[in-house]
Amino acid sequence: MSAHKLSHLEKIGFGAGDMAVNVVISAMMLIITFFYTDVYGMKPSDMALMLLVVRILDAITDPLMGMITDKYTSRWGRYRPYLLVFAVPFGLSVFLTFSTPDLDYNAKLVWAYSTYIFVTLMFTAVTIPYISLIGVLTDDPKERLSANGYRLFFAKIAAFLVTIIVPILAGADYWQGDRAAGYQAAMGLMAVLAVLFFLFCFFTTTERLEHQVDKQPLAQQFALLLKNDQWLVLCGVCVLGTVGYVVRGSVALYYAKYYLGGDTTLQSLFLSTGVGAAILSMVASTWITKVYCKVKLFKYSQMAVGALSLLMFVLVGPGDVVLAFVLFFLISFVVDLHAPVFWSAIAEAVDYGEHKTGQRVAGLSFGGISFCQKAGMGVAGAVVGWLLAGFGYQPDVAQSELALTGIALMLTVIPGVFHYGVGVLMQRYRITDAAYRQLLAELQVTPVARQAVPASSAVPEGTPTHA
Repeated sequence: MSAHKLSHLEKIGFGAGDMAVNVVISAMMLIITFFYTDVYGMKPSDMALMLLVVRILDAITDPLMGMITDKYTSRWGRYRPYLLVFAVPFGLSVFLTFSTPDLDYNAKLVWAYSTYIFVTLMFTAVTIPYISLIGVLTDDPKERLSANGYRLFFAKIAAFLVTIIVPILAGADYWQGDRAAGYQAAMGLMAVLAVLFFLFCFFTTTERLEHQVDKQPLAQQFALLLKNDQWLVLCGVCVLGTVGYVVRGSVALYYAKYYLGGDTTLQSLFLSTGVGAAILSMVASTWITKVYCKVKLFKYSQMAVGALSLLMFVLVGPGDVVLAFVLFFLISFVVDLHAPVFWSAIAEAVDYGEHKTGQRVAGLSFGGISFCQKAGMGVAGAVVGWLLAGFGYQPDVAQSELALTGIALMLTVIPGVFHYGVGVLMQRYRITDAAYRQLLAELQVTPVARQAVPASSAVPEGTPTHA
């Protein structure tokens, strides 16, 4: 095995790519539901249906994009060219999604569907290659973990910029109360930054590894993935974790505005508190995993989020600003301790699948994970819309006691249940650092010798099944 060390510049460049991606992810998790109900003027039930229906497209586009990246290689590599080609269309799609046309309600629904589909397609076109990129930058698991630490740190910086700039800029006096124009300008600025970040990522990274991808038919690739039990665990974890994360993030603005009674500044500070905690969590996770089992950290941190979420619901009442900020900070810190581990684990699960079946399925593996993430986002968006309607939420008015309770539940207990489920599911994940080192060593032996290596030996003898 040849371990490729990455320079600090390349890790920063790799992280810049996720800054671009997180302009959309942060907006989808923290802002878009509030934008659609309180700014765009969409009914919560209509928003819920749209967020769910559009995700059906991902059942086709994500695997298709994964297969395209497996099939073609250019002089710039297999994955980097897409960051160059789709940078500008990606930025344009973000700008259009947060634009509010002066049309009647039905025409605005058509515009919302069209732009949301556009941004979803552009998101797929850049995200599948980007999350696959770490697998060809280096084969050193520690370097991958370190690079993902940079990546997730910069991703949270992007989220921090979104939470600080967008609510404050959109609500500035300059727009004379026209919040639609404010959101269009604020997200337009974020779109420009995303384009620049993608270009920086393209020019500062290098694809050093070129894995031999087996040219199996799509059905055969799916069959191979279904045999990869560790990849299936990560899929389940991705869906559950994303639903929990997005439900909490989507309702944070509602919580700050209506449950805590905050103005635009307090709303921005509340969102920024969560993101700031997540940034610190990225740093802490990198240090913790140097001395503590990454799988155990993943499992127990998510279970702890379930407990903290219940505690916040019980202790924080309407208007309890200080206590709400403290507990929201703790939840946001603990929930992201697992993030660098998860994104490194995907590349490891691809290698695990190759070891187990003798055939490598890379593009579809990453495409499947991206689909799980976006499926979770779609389900979460629909859940938020339906629950807001069910609890009797009305935009820009004093909320009923039922609506306030519902908003509190959506910030705490409901996402907490999903995160606790992630911790339970992670008991089935067993690719520790020691297991992965042995797996890589066995992948280096000759094909004839590999046939004699049982798949179960990917996990060293004595390694517990439930980490």
